[in-house]
Amino acid sequence: MSTTARAFWVSSPGEGEIRETPLSAPAPGEVLVRSLWSGVSRGTETLVFRGGVPDSQHATMRAPFQDGDFPAPVKYGYLNVGRVEEGPAALVGRTVFCLYPHQTRYVVPATAVTVVPDRVPAERAILAGTVETAVNALWDAAPLVGDRIAVVGGGMVGCSVAALLARFPGVRVQLVDADPARAKVAEALGVGFALPGDALDGCDLVVHASASEQGLARALELLRPEGTVLELSWYGDRQVSLPLGEAFHSRRLVIRSSQVGTVSPARASRTYADRLALALELLADPALDALVTGESAFEELPEVMPRLATGEIPALCHRIRYEQSA
Repeated sequence: MSTTARAFWVSSPGEGEIRETPLSAPAPGEVLVRSLWSGVSRGTETLVFRGGVPDSQHATMRAPFQDGDFPAPVKYGYLNVGRVEEGPAALVGRTVFCLYPHQTRYVVPATAVTVVPDRVPAERAILAGTVETAVNALWDAAPLVGDRIAVVGGGMVGCSVAALLARFPGVRVQLVDADPARAKVAEALGVGFALPGDALDGCDLVVHASASEQGLARALELLRPEGTVLELSWYGDRQVSLPLGEAFHSRRLVIRSSQVGTVSPARASRTYADRLALALELLADPALDALVTGESAFEELPEVMPRLATGEIPALCHRIRYEQSA
């Protein structure tokens, strides 16, 4: 029998609403999931909320279970943790992660959910999608033991990368951000912190995730000769200028892109499922709780999302709570 769920939609750029959504019973090979938590990835999701996805990137930026089209109306999101209520016996009752938008219940193929390890709390598992991005970035970057590394941009992705780099032996890792409040997050993750003007230079690798041209220019300045900037920022419809006419060529610097939509060629033998499962395993580390900086109820999303978009609510990952009876 059909029933309904409730979902958050961007109704027009800068405005959101909660809508009733038809929900059919799961077919063979599908699961019905009741949401426990979801996460707002502030960078990408607020860009979508503002209507900032360029026309040329509408297809590339689609989330796996997105409804509607950019700029609006659109149902968008990809950090959801829930409990399987119906489906294959091996999954019923299990807590799972899915790349699904903010919705109280949903039906997806069983292959679209990944079981959350028992030692990972459900409320932390919403970070899996972002930690997966960080895993892919480090597969691309291939840092070495003893490297001097800066992560420019202390947002959700940058902090996830810094958290994983903190596990590498002998590396010097410094999180660089213009917000002094990020120093507490860096301390919780076990890495150094600096404001942009105080950052240590001579880096073998700089991971850039500030989504600003000032941050990217500073990332280039922090490199040693022949060093590499790994670019993780998504700029949407904004143009970015770079000082490539200064010492860029004489120092033989490299700018390399990384994008989670494709598994890094350096790990071509791994699947998307392998990468996500690894991200969930890494979330057993309680230090990653520092990336969740706020929480709201699902019903509050239409009021909360505009405040996240303007920065009135400062956030890395903002966690959304669902009522068990939803």
